Amino acid sequence: MEYIAAAPDMAEAIYNVLHTTIKTVYPKYYPKEVTDFFLRHHSREHVLEGIASGNMGVLADKDVIVGTGCFDGNHITGVYVLPCYQRRGCGSQIMDALEAAIMQKHQVSVLDASLPAVCLYEHRGYQTVGHGIYELENDVRLVYEIMEKKLRAD
Repeated sequence: MEYIAAAPDMAEAIYNVLHTTIKTVYPKYYPKEVTDFFLRHHSREHVLEGIASGNMGVLADKDVIVGTGCFDGNHITGVYVLPCYQRRGCGSQIMDALEAAIMQKHQVSVLDASLPAVCLYEHRGYQTVGHGIYELENDVRLVYEIMEKKLRAD
């Protein structure tokens, strides 16, 4: 598998990775309002913005896009892997690429961890430094961990 820069012609495949993963994994951890929030957030327009930033990549297994990752500055903004490819090291491969890119300009990487991903990040050396709360409809709150990892000592 290879992690490469995302291109505009990959937008629909990236959208599919995001939505398939969210619809399959998130309902096991979150109420419907949270799942719906993430589906709305990861719109086709959002995918195109990520591609245009130059900070989004995809993990490809031959001609199939199986995962995606994106960052902004030193903030990892998303890592998603199709459910049928999870637990095979795909998320770690994406994280390796994102951290390498961030390390070029920053000492520390920061991310907002969803419940399903906290253990992956902890195993990679991330530590919780705070918690965020996002108010949704029907008095539902999305609570997430703010995590960081020192990438290099300068």
